[in-house]
Amino acid sequence: MPKTTHRADRHTGSRYGNRPTMKDVAARAGVGLKTVSRVVNGEPGVTPDTERRVQEAIDALGFRRNDSARVLRKGRTASIGLVLEDLADPFYGPLSRAVEEVARSHGALLINGSSAEDPERERELALALCARRVDGLVVIPAGDDHRYLEPEIRAGVATVFVDRPAGRIDADVVLSDNFGGARDGVAHLIAHGHRRIGFIGDMPRIHTAAERLRGYRAAMEDAGIPVEDRWMSLGVTSPERVRRAAQEMLSEPEPVTAVFAGNNRVTVTVVRVLAERSRQVALVGFDDFELADLLRPGVTVVAQDSAALGRTAAERLFRQLDGGLIAPERIELPTRLITRGSGELPPAG
Repeated sequence: MPKTTHRADRHTGSRYGNRPTMKDVAARAGVGLKTVSRVVNGEPGVTPDTERRVQEAIDALGFRRNDSARVLRKGRTASIGLVLEDLADPFYGPLSRAVEEVARSHGALLINGSSAEDPERERELALALCARRVDGLVVIPAGDDHRYLEPEIRAGVATVFVDRPAGRIDADVVLSDNFGGARDGVAHLIAHGHRRIGFIGDMPRIHTAAERLRGYRAAMEDAGIPVEDRWMSLGVTSPERVRRAAQEMLSEPEPVTAVFAGNNRVTVTVVRVLAERSRQVALVGFDDFELADLLRPGVTVVAQDSAALGRTAAERLFRQLDGGLIAPERIELPTRLITRGSGELPPAG
């Protein structure tokens, strides 16, 4: 049997939770508490030799400043919260990074978590962050009623919604032009000769899904093309549901000749379905995704700038915190059509 040996510790009881204090640093360095405080807070009045001794004691003990007292004095925690839909979705990586970079430039820490598209989980996470006294929140909403945040906003928690608007409260929001982007993508397919165009999107209660469906309908209407119900499918973006929807559209007596995919997860599944079929079908997806340019043909997409969404939302948040904003605003960022080949295929036959 293997043996476990235990090293004798200076402290009795648990070795966890016994953080060194400024009193410990002062004792090790042979100075007073006020001197340690001046060094820790970067204040003048300490000789270089004394500062060196204090810093050596800090390094040896692993001391870290406790910011709780500073928070009480200043009323700010230098931290913000980010509530995402899904941490695993590649769309949110650049968005989160952009928020973090803006927070860092303001000397603030970012704390994030995922709602998993669950309104109750979003509420619990947002309020938990508020309970930890974050200065502000950037929220990608899962629900459609955000009145639960009204007391927090009145108490001074700066709040900006991103990607989707808040529900039942007036708040800052930063969005992509989901309607215009979808309309442009579908119009592109129409310009290449398609009339039977399928739309596969996310759940209709989600703002982005509803706006992209509206853009699809508008493009078809602009071209004088009646839309048939069997060409549209909205629901969860699981591969099983999307695969079934795509196969049904492609197996009709008069199948669709092109598909507009409502987000990156849908697009990836549709690419897999099309790869299994011999008949050529055009495809445009909303959201760019990794390796889309390396497929043959490359996948034409309507790209939104998720980093710009995050950066704009975070900058807006810190302007609120600095007292530079008065009325909430709705900011809409443009999308960009990237042609790579799949959206330029003509109708088969």
